[in-house]
Amino acid sequence: MNRKKLVLIDGHSILNRAFYGIPPLSNAKGLHTNAVYGFLNIMFKILEEEQAEYLAVAFDVKAPTFRHEIYPEYKGTRKPMPEELREQVPVMKDVLRAMGILIMEQAGLEADDILGTMARRAERDGMEVALVSGDRDLLQIASEHIRIRIPKTKGNGRTEVEDYYAGDVLAKYQVTPSQFIDLKALMGDTSDNIPGVPRVGEKTATELMVTYGSLEEIYAHLEEISRKSIRESLAENRKLADLSKTLAAINTEGKIDYRLEDAKIGNFYTQEAYLLFKELEFKNFLNRFEKAVQQQEGNTRVFRCVTDRKEAEAVFARAKQARHVGFFLVQGKCSAEAPGENGQWSLDQFVSAGEWDCFAGMAVSFGEEENWYLKAGDGMDREELTGRLRSLPGILSCYQSKGCYGTLGFELEDTERVFDILIAAYLLNPLKSDYEPEDIAAEYLGLTLPDRTERFGKKTLLESREAEDFTEYVCWQAYIAWKSKEVLENALRETGMDTLFTRIEMPLSYVLYDMEREGIRVKPDELKAYGEALVSRIRELEHRIHEAAGCDFNINSPKQLGEVLFEQLKLPGGKKTKTGYSTAADVLDKLAEEHEIVRDVLEYRGLAKLKSTYADGLAAYITKEGRIHSSFNQTITATGRISSTEPNLQNIPMRMELGRAIRKVFVPKDGSLFMDADYSQIELRVLAHMSGDAQLIEAYRMEEDIHRITASRVFHTPFEEVTDLQRRNAKAVNFGIVYGISSFGLSQDLSITRKEAAAYIDQYFATYPRVKEFLDQLVSDAKRTGYAVTMFGRRRPVPELSSGNFMQRSFGERVAMNSPIQGTAADIIKIAMIEVYKGLKEAGLATKLILQVHDELLLEVRREETETVREILRSRMQSAADLAVSLEVDLHTGENWYETK
Repeated sequence: MNRKKLVLIDGHSILNRAFYGIPPLSNAKGLHTNAVYGFLNIMFKILEEEQAEYLAVAFDVKAPTFRHEIYPEYKGTRKPMPEELREQVPVMKDVLRAMGILIMEQAGLEADDILGTMARRAERDGMEVALVSGDRDLLQIASEHIRIRIPKTKGNGRTEVEDYYAGDVLAKYQVTPSQFIDLKALMGDTSDNIPGVPRVGEKTATELMVTYGSLEEIYAHLEEISRKSIRESLAENRKLADLSKTLAAINTEGKIDYRLEDAKIGNFYTQEAYLLFKELEFKNFLNRFEKAVQQQEGNTRVFRCVTDRKEAEAVFARAKQARHVGFFLVQGKCSAEAPGENGQWSLDQFVSAGEWDCFAGMAVSFGEEENWYLKAGDGMDREELTGRLRSLPGILSCYQSKGCYGTLGFELEDTERVFDILIAAYLLNPLKSDYEPEDIAAEYLGLTLPDRTERFGKKTLLESREAEDFTEYVCWQAYIAWKSKEVLENALRETGMDTLFTRIEMPLSYVLYDMEREGIRVKPDELKAYGEALVSRIRELEHRIHEAAGCDFNINSPKQLGEVLFEQLKLPGGKKTKTGYSTAADVLDKLAEEHEIVRDVLEYRGLAKLKSTYADGLAAYITKEGRIHSSFNQTITATGRISSTEPNLQNIPMRMELGRAIRKVFVPKDGSLFMDADYSQIELRVLAHMSGDAQLIEAYRMEEDIHRITASRVFHTPFEEVTDLQRRNAKAVNFGIVYGISSFGLSQDLSITRKEAAAYIDQYFATYPRVKEFLDQLVSDAKRTGYAVTMFGRRRPVPELSSGNFMQRSFGERVAMNSPIQGTAADIIKIAMIEVYKGLKEAGLATKLILQVHDELLLEVRREETETVREILRSRMQSAADLAVSLEVDLHTGENWYETK
């Protein structure tokens, strides 16, 4: 028998979860919208999964909640709702009403009571219930037919849901749902104003409940409890325990004014809802209205698998008539015939980084009913299928183009006909660090789709080929690439980022692919020797630290280190927290100059990180041909900077000599040398150009030491008489201004008073007055528009500027000042990379661009090509942007990476 389904949502709880799980958002009127946006995402996800016939959302009428008003002797500790969230509650209700969704709220009852009562009533009527809440109190009403669903937003922005039937509650908490009330009464819950019994934490409460089964039985056997402190606390706090149980218990038999029939789902996509979504600027959800109309008209997508060559030819013949085609390559980085140890695929089995050694076919999409999985097989191998895809005349859209170039045999110029939906989505929302195809489908097409993990579990794409819905999955990937292309393209055009996308980001994706494929050579024996040298120095430092402390202790334990430094050795500046003294880097840095043991601890920490991250970590990434192939990411940072992962080669410590020495293990191949090209003070030069400050521009045109010039002007000292200290202070101000540094921050950097730091900054702005006007204008513009923008049109949203929190607003102001400068510098280095790549190719050289570290490019240069490459680098990098000041490039060569700096 098919049981009907009811979805119940805990309104305030899910709004609260969405508010803290999603970065701040606001519409043109300044209304905060992130909680409403997140709530709708969760709601649509649940409805897609449940396919329910009934839906209702319950809210508390007011706060504090009624149960606590009944017991005024317990004041509770729940924090007040932030104003940015409070203003979204009535908006959320307006949205739900516009969509025809039942809102349940009743004086005298909390939302929990309404939900509990409605759930039990539906269960008795033979229905399945999914109750969605972030409040674990509701686990007490889980049963065989009532499932409690608790959404959790992960760091990557994706929502996962924990599910609890009665058996799941017992498995997770070792108590039944009804016993869960007593468990909460014992351990308490500050987030829900349940005091609990002092000294009784979750572990102790669970042990007591497993042993005795109920609060009453625990008190009946109080004398049997062996731990004196727990026994005495229970005895002293019996009234508090009983009150906590009353507070924790949900009323499932409340007298509510709602009927199940009131919750029947109708048409969400009303004209009223459409206008409201438009006002809230939820553009991605507006596509759902179009989808609803299509479904009402019977317009459905068709997905088919093709294994016959003739049928494949017919598909490609129709694809030739399409303006653009979305595609998805079914490929993997491992040989299907040769699994490694324990079924894992080793790096040595890869053909090469950026290339795939197993190809199972491709999916193409060019219409609602034109979605095909062309399965590789008889007469349809990799060359056949990719050749036909390459020959299509229209634009090819896909997700993560960088992974397709090698398979398709594309060159840099082919990027003109490729549209990468990942890069487009990133440009439109750079605050989101992880964009899966399903995220793009949800945001821009209004489609809620399960991702690969939800469909196939932990299996790789290739391991999932025999799954029943594999054809549907790969066709969806191609469909998303096809359908979202025009939506994203229009959005890029509207925001003025279309040129940034086509002229910089797409060509760059190919350059990064080529760098990944090339990799960098490493000498394993030297890496091993480097690790041994680190171990030797680490042991030496460990001995010195223990000797200075007068005892052996775990240097890696902040608690033990804090006790040694601030209690045994009585060093000043100890800040005690709940877990002990803080031994964070900023605390120890202040003590380092005066205390040798602190200097040794800081060096010990740095070397220990070098050992684990680089000496040991890099060895795992060396491939059979002796090279490391890092991944270069262009869709992660909010400012547009490129990042490096697996392994990160951009973050090698350079302050200590042993840190720099790791670069010695990176060497060019035989017959080559390394050439390093580094932009000189690019961000300060960008500041000079963008601000238009005549004094700063003149300072750069003098081609003298910019920091000494600034020191001379700020401190009113003749250029020749500027001291090293004055130059160092001026340098800190120069670079600090770019990052919106405060007088407090500068005082910390220079170890001076805040008053002196403020005077330095004031003197700097008096010297370069247009800089101050420019930075103030950046903040003003960002407050008005909601985003900061670079010279090349790259936008960086700054939602923090509208926050009610002073610290967040201050952070937003620094972002508004820094993003246009740092982002412009990032854009310039990207242009330079593209132009250098073109220059090397046009000259027919074998030299390769292999690494980018922010403002620095590293090339593996054939020795006979050295002078030609030097000229290409200098000319292409200096002409990457037309600024009011010149772009200067420092060039160095070496037999290893270390020698180039």
